[in-house]
This record gives sequence, C-alpha cells and structure tokens, in this order.
Amino acid sequence: MALKEHPFPNKTWDTCAVVGNGGILTNSSCGGIIDSAQFVIRCNLPPLGKGYEKNVGTKTDIVTANPSIFLEKYGALMGRRRPFVESLHSYGKSRLLLPAFSYGHNTPVCMRAVYSIEDFESPIQPIFFNPEYLQSLALFWRSRGLRAVRLSTGIIMASIALEHCANVHLYGFWPFSNHPHGLHALTNHYYDDRQTKTKFHSMPAEFDLLLQLHSQGVLRLHLGDCQPGEK
Repeated sequence: MALKEHPFPNKTWDTCAVVGNGGILTNSSCGGIIDSAQFVIRCNLPPLGKGYEKNVGTKTDIVTANPSIFLEKYGALMGRRRPFVESLHSYGKSRLLLPAFSYGHNTPVCMRAVYSIEDFESPIQPIFFNPEYLQSLALFWRSRGLRAVRLSTGIIMASIALEHCANVHLYGFWPFSNHPHGLHALTNHYYDDRQTKTKFHSMPAEFDLLLQLHSQGVLRLHLGDCQPGEK
C-alpha cells in the first residue's frame, strides 16, 4: 500500500473489521464487537465521538481519507490546518491511508495533509496506496462483472482485509435507504444524510458481490443490530 514498501509485510490477523459509514449502523450497538477485532479499518475520516462510540466503536488501525474531504471541510488545506489535524485525534496512532499518487490531481492536497501532520507533530502515520495495486484490484473486480468508473473505498478496504485477515467482518455496508429488517428509513451515513456521488461508484453492484462472498463464507456482512456476546 505504501509507495516504496508495504506497511504490513507478511502480516496477517485472525479477525478484521472493516467499518463502512452506512446509516444501518445507527442504533446498532455494534461498537463493542467492532472494537474487539484484532485489526480495524475505517473509511473516509468518520466521526467516532458525539455518542457514536456505542454503534461504531473507537479502535482504529487504518483510516482512509478521500481528498474531497480536504477540499470540502478544510479549504483544501490552503489556510488554517489546525482544525484538520485536531480532527485526527480520535484515530490515535493509527495509519492514515491516502490516494496521493493514484490520481494526479489528488497529489498536491494529499501532500499538504502529510505536511500538516508533520508540522503539528500528530501521532497518526500517513501511508499511500500503490497506484499499480489499485489498477490490478480494479481489473480483478471487473473480471467479476463489476462495471464502475471507480471502486469505492469500502470495497477496496474489504479487498485489502481479505488479503491479510483470516476472518473479515464488514459493518455499515448497506447502500439502500431502508433497513433490511425493520424496513424503516435510513440516513445515507450514520452521521449525516449526504448523498454519495453515484456517477463514480456502483454501490448496489459492489454490495451484490460482497453479498455473494458472504454467502460463500469468504467474509461476513453484518446487516442488523449487534447482540451482546456476538462474534
């Protein structure tokens, strides 16, 4: 994943949790079971405080950042950068995975994020996607029938987890507007109802492929509330 060397060479874990940000996590009480995983991956700098802990947990080993977040929330890091660095506190000493070299237009803002982390001496460690890895991953999923302009962060991180983990658990992966059990309306994310840019991603098609892997026992999709003692 890093440009020159892999941050986890030959490393494997027994249990990994990949946490999407779907509204299905609202009132799910999944925080405890998520935090019990050996390795926890989170997507796109999601909020972990403000009472969300009960549903999504706090443990973080890798968190990704979409450059659009830097543009929309932090003014492309062209001005004050302290608010961005302070927003990273909840992720502790985890690794921040950036697509700095995957698309040329992402490089400047991603590098400003790296320099901000260094300048403010944040304990989080920036790492980078290898563009060749992302290309090979896109070809793999295309060979499985996925037709999308770009893979979503969720399916990329689920793929990485499958390479390093014996047991992969997915939470917050539900790209539909109603709960699968109660059928009540859901917000798009557990923290807001902002809509995803569907012109780039094909969330329902990705979900269908992940559901197939769930049915085959390759990974486990958690599509409901979590019960005490659940594994």
